[in-house]
Amino acid sequence: WTAVWAVGGLALLAVPALRDAGWPTFLALVSAFALGSLALHGSRSWPGVLIGSVGILDSIGPGVRWGWLGVRERADDSRGRWATAVRTTAVALALLVVFGTLFASADAAFADLLGRLVPDMSIVDGPWRTFLLLVGLVGALAAARTAAAPVRWDGIAVKRGKPRARMEWALPLVVLNLLFAAFITLQLVVLLGGYEKVREATGLDHAQYARQGFWQLLWATLLTLLVIALALRWAPRGSARDRTLVRAVLGTLCVLTLVVVASALRRMDLYVDEYGLTRLRISVAAMELWLGVVFVLILAAGVFGTRFLPRAIAVSAAGAVLVFGLVSPDALVAEQNVRRFEDRGSIDLDYLRGLSADAVPALDRLPEPQRSCALRTVQRELRGSDSPWYATSRGEARAVEILRERPVTVDRGTCYGLGTDGVREGEREGEQDGYERDRDAYDPY
Repeated sequence: WTAVWAVGGLALLAVPALRDAGWPTFLALVSAFALGSLALHGSRSWPGVLIGSVGILDSIGPGVRWGWLGVRERADDSRGRWATAVRTTAVALALLVVFGTLFASADAAFADLLGRLVPDMSIVDGPWRTFLLLVGLVGALAAARTAAAPVRWDGIAVKRGKPRARMEWALPLVVLNLLFAAFITLQLVVLLGGYEKVREATGLDHAQYARQGFWQLLWATLLTLLVIALALRWAPRGSARDRTLVRAVLGTLCVLTLVVVASALRRMDLYVDEYGLTRLRISVAAMELWLGVVFVLILAAGVFGTRFLPRAIAVSAAGAVLVFGLVSPDALVAEQNVRRFEDRGSIDLDYLRGLSADAVPALDRLPEPQRSCALRTVQRELRGSDSPWYATSRGEARAVEILRERPVTVDRGTCYGLGTDGVREGEREGEQDGYERDRDAYDPY
């Protein structure tokens, strides 16, 4: 499993290299940190996986002391060799500075190459880069200290709850299963043609009906996980019949919850089809999908045993973050909104202007003036960016290439003349059925 954690952490680092958007990059870096910590600790149990994912933080203080004592000990034993190393390094740096300056002044191409390779050490960025250097040094010492003497968090014992009688334990869960079944039955009735009765009773259209229930279903899914965890803590386990009862009741609950997950995703699909895709909507939909995977893993654990369940859920979480970053959510948001514009003739340019450079290839397909109005902010940010090559993602580089070939051609006044749906007042043909900000108070994104 150490190799799994290590390879997974390295794979997650591909997200900041490929994507410009900050939110999937942040999730990928946090997940890579957690997997790296797990690789050093080698945890298996629930406490081990949960604490081990941040356990490297516990080694920061000991790691710094360990590194300082090691340097002092070796410095006392080899003062002569240290002096030689310092003199050699100083001479090498002096030669590089002198001859590098001469070559740079003699050839503009070499000067440009040297400027790209050498990190910027300006006064403005100097303190920040120094801080990052110290953070990296402390992190390396903590990782080395953990690798040399890892803490086995698996040793933390979680006391199991007192087993309850079958009836006392099963009755509340059976009632909950019946409630889930009733809700799912109603959803099937609505899906198969009973929606007209619902609309007559509530006055809600499809999108409003979908919006009304998605968040409640998401919370129901999360609370079901808590119910399962507590039920397992106090489950009867004295005989084979007890274990069969536990598997049957909780397995039924997991299957019913998977149907609820599917219902929530269908509601989100209806809502997105009406109002468009946003960052928040794609994020919560991705979370709901991952929760469905978790319930599948719980079902598998009921059949094959729970030995690998903590690590399997950790792998699924890291895999979800990796896939989420690689599919480029900003690009998906832009792609879906561009398709809606092609079908319905309306688009929320104010929202699309806030997307990252990952959205540029999709937004580049828009006609003028919508294309230029959607890309004005990104082009201004890219032109004002002086990021070196090693701090430039593939998404940003591709956006720069596209905007260099086809720059923004519309001025700000033209963009202000477009309505909230991206269409001039004189060009509307009847009422647009696309994105309407005053109707869509679902989220600020």
